[in-house]
Amino acid sequence: MGIVSFVLPALKNAMAGEMIEFENGIEGMIFNLEPESVGAVILDDYLKIREGSPVKRLKRLLSVPVGDGLIGRVIDSLGNPLDDRGPIPFKHRRMVERAAPGIVDRQPIKVPLQTGIKAIDGMIPIGRGQRELIIGDRKTGKTVIALDTILNQKDTGVICVYVAIGQKTSTLASIVEKLRQEDALDYTIVVMASASTSAPMQYIAPYVGCTIAEEFMYEQHKDTLIIYDDLSKQADAYRQISLLLNRPPGREAYPGDVFYCHSRLLERAAKLSEERGGGSLTALPIIETQEGEVSAYIPTNVISITDGQIYLLPSLFASGVRPAIDVGISVSRVGGNAQTKAMKKVAGTLRLEMAQYRELLTFTQLGTEVDKATQRQLDRGAKLMEVLKQSQYVPMAMEDQVLVLFASTHGYIDNVPHKLIPDFEKEFLNYIHGLYPEAPALIKDSGDIIDENKLQDICLEFSKKFSQTHNLQLDE
Repeated sequence: MGIVSFVLPALKNAMAGEMIEFENGIEGMIFNLEPESVGAVILDDYLKIREGSPVKRLKRLLSVPVGDGLIGRVIDSLGNPLDDRGPIPFKHRRMVERAAPGIVDRQPIKVPLQTGIKAIDGMIPIGRGQRELIIGDRKTGKTVIALDTILNQKDTGVICVYVAIGQKTSTLASIVEKLRQEDALDYTIVVMASASTSAPMQYIAPYVGCTIAEEFMYEQHKDTLIIYDDLSKQADAYRQISLLLNRPPGREAYPGDVFYCHSRLLERAAKLSEERGGGSLTALPIIETQEGEVSAYIPTNVISITDGQIYLLPSLFASGVRPAIDVGISVSRVGGNAQTKAMKKVAGTLRLEMAQYRELLTFTQLGTEVDKATQRQLDRGAKLMEVLKQSQYVPMAMEDQVLVLFASTHGYIDNVPHKLIPDFEKEFLNYIHGLYPEAPALIKDSGDIIDENKLQDICLEFSKKFSQTHNLQLDE
């Protein structure tokens, strides 16, 4: 496990969090300070340590190498390379435990961080510097949303850090390979604490990843994104360490300070003020629920710390709605501040229509007969659900999302059968990029829909062409 206890005065005057070293070079970290003893966790191969082994204080806290040399690398929780590409070049190290920036050092979140996922960018927008929780049962697509967000940061200048905690090594190998195939490792650092590593290594991994990202935020004034996948496993590791060190257990056997364990990590995400350089650290923590139990201890803790949550439903996932986002429970507490004007224009009506659709759907499930207007609304809602479906690893550019959602919310999909919605979307984007490339270019550059009438004309023109091609009846 990697827990040792020393009777005083063996390590007299030792500090909490101080590093110690055994005779064979294995390092540990002071974790418990008792009146008569000191407890420590081992951050290496603890099987090499024997009773009576000499140990000394290093009189420094845990630190890791940081800087540009880590970009594209896969490292462990101590910054050691795991990718067989030789040693990592670095100029200096950075303390892992660091206080979060204060209120004066921050500024309001206003710049969007595009995920490339229509349902999120449209209805649950994320801003640079925000903490948005991704929560759901296992196998509901949480990691896919995080990876899509990383892939969508290509050519945006955002540095990404993916922290994997307690996952299978085979799963992590496929994730790294996917990032490599999509050229995402050019701006991504992977911190890996797999299921086979010790609990102390899994516990410190998120702090190490955050420290690496902070170097780019504070010193290079860049925008950074960090994924914690997932903090449930880190909490389990912390519980394991605490129980072995005889700390008193609380609710669900977690120690009383497990909330502080997560809050001091997530509070380090921020959009810095211009005086501090204006960099940002956006955090996407992932929490796994058991049977959709969001009122369990760890989920409620993290929900209360973050600025919103993306809730994934197993029933939606099983019915083929991917990503399986429950728009009713999911929320972003930054809201429209983290959206471009163009997205705000098309997404305002989208969220309203989806809310009305869900309400009507619940009503009609009681077997009630509905009038034609209600049936049309149900049909529109079902088609919008189809529009919001998206395959994994194909993030969509903001301007393309705006165009698709504009056409959808303005009724141009009303006469399109459900099974042809994906074809409509694909052909519409090809049509507009081929004949009217200035329309998406203008949305991209200005962040706004300048000429709505022109866009409506293009949509109508394409709608007629699509209807003729697929022999559809156009509504007058």
